[in-house]
Amino acid sequence: MTYDCDVLVIGGGIVGLSTAYALTRTRPGTRVTVLEKEPGPARHQTGRNSGVIHSGIYYAPGSLKARFAVRGAAEMVKFCTEYDIPHAVTGKLIVASDRAELPRLHALVQRGRENGIPVRELGPAQIAEFEPQVSGIAGIHVGTTGVCDFTAVADRLAHASGAEVRYGAEVTVIDRRPERGVAVRTADGTVLRARALVNCAGLHCDRVARLAGDDPGMRIIPFRGEYYDLARPELVRGLVYPVPDPAFPFLGVHLTRGIDGGVHIGPNAVPALAREGYGWSVLRPRDLAETLTWPGSRHIARRHWRYGAGELQRSLSKAAFTEAVRRLLPAVSEADLRPAKAGVRAQAVLRDGTLVDDFLIREAPRTVHVLNAPSPAATASLPIGREVARRVLGVLG
Repeated sequence: MTYDCDVLVIGGGIVGLSTAYALTRTRPGTRVTVLEKEPGPARHQTGRNSGVIHSGIYYAPGSLKARFAVRGAAEMVKFCTEYDIPHAVTGKLIVASDRAELPRLHALVQRGRENGIPVRELGPAQIAEFEPQVSGIAGIHVGTTGVCDFTAVADRLAHASGAEVRYGAEVTVIDRRPERGVAVRTADGTVLRARALVNCAGLHCDRVARLAGDDPGMRIIPFRGEYYDLARPELVRGLVYPVPDPAFPFLGVHLTRGIDGGVHIGPNAVPALAREGYGWSVLRPRDLAETLTWPGSRHIARRHWRYGAGELQRSLSKAAFTEAVRRLLPAVSEADLRPAKAGVRAQAVLRDGTLVDDFLIREAPRTVHVLNAPSPAATASLPIGREVARRVLGVLG
């Protein structure tokens, strides 16, 4: 069989491009082709997040998220420095607004130390030294958190990898034969053959897995995160987060001073009516039907309906969203919030309703599937890419 390349990577977000980058550096001479259905890189999760280089403090010690985020944060800063990509290591505050949050805040301190992250505990006066406008009864400062331009990182990875990156190339058919290799057909009829396949399709990774003949055992349920820009950015100096609820995988509405000096507020988390549903007006019947018919969706609705109702209220009511922000930033008003572009989180959900908490990477004949890589995947993208490359090179032998 004649091969067009050694490895085909489906998905031109930061994880797919990092995988291509790792493949060509781990084994020089490996021929890699990346297929991306959009006209350019990083059009979805990579290019629609808050731009935060996460420290790794939130994640269970020993998990892929913890190990790859801690390692990836340092590597991302080094990569941005090497390629002159805008970035800054600003540190961030995690702030408790009431006494009920103190046990969770103290647990974060312990978790951070177990993950090897420098953490400083703060009282109200020390919080005010960092952020005079922020209200809290206690907090922690995490010095390794930063911000960068992840779209620029993805673009640099595409060029530095030496891979062939084909945009506007949506994969519609996958023919995998374990004894020979993999062939894919794109929407324009082009057929490409490779020795191995990597699925980094993000919002569509479960569909790509099924195209390859594999049962992923999960489904992507899209959650839209809505953001506002702060009209008075001088109110916030850096990054400010609430204490997260460990029962849900979202961090809550937070304040992020970006690399451009503006302050991003959000996101909330509401079910999207389409996998690329960046507003309530975007509804795709196939996407919605897949969400509603997945048994895990019904389990989520039963377990988390109170949380979901609050998120929905904050989506439909700017006043409610403003009240959530005011817990951290009392000086803010509705007039200070200007709508910004939303993002959609590709959240893997198991049949029993479990929200997959860690990165999920699975192997199949001639194939490696990345089935759950939401935040902090951008931060952790370089280690994730190396791990996926290691596995696919094992497939190649």
